[in-house]
Amino acid sequence: MNLRQITIKDQLELKKVYFDSIQSLDEKIYNKEQKSAWSSQAWNNPNFDKSIIKGKGWLISKQGIIIAFATRYPTDRIALFYCKGKFQRKGYGSKLLHKVEDEAKKEGLDSLYTEASLISYELFLKNKWEIIRKEKVIINNNLFERYKMTKIIKIN
Repeated sequence: MNLRQITIKDQLELKKVYFDSIQSLDEKIYNKEQKSAWSSQAWNNPNFDKSIIKGKGWLISKQGIIIAFATRYPTDRIALFYCKGKFQRKGYGSKLLHKVEDEAKKEGLDSLYTEASLISYELFLKNKWEIIRKEKVIINNNLFERYKMTKIIKIN
């Protein structure tokens, strides 16, 4: 396993991880239409590219293949946090989350926030994040529920 900072050259492979991560989700939680609407954001939403190009991020690769990544954009927000389906629930998300939190601490940030999916919010909770509120958003005419979450990372 290799953990390294994201570079602009990783952009296409990160889109593939994003797509795979969403498409592998259980259809009891997200139906086909929701998964299609959500996964299309890698190509249709300029904020996706912005969070890779302007944000700060880390990825995990195995044998040269990117399997998971996380970005912060703006600096106090985890914007993207994805892992390929067959590598989920193996500890890679926690490793990435700890790295992102550690880097934010080194930069002097007091806290981080995110909008977590119905899948990822449990990982955030397990890592001492708190739910601020549940919210609903519409992506390509599909309704999604997610959790606005935060974590205080500065230790006084």
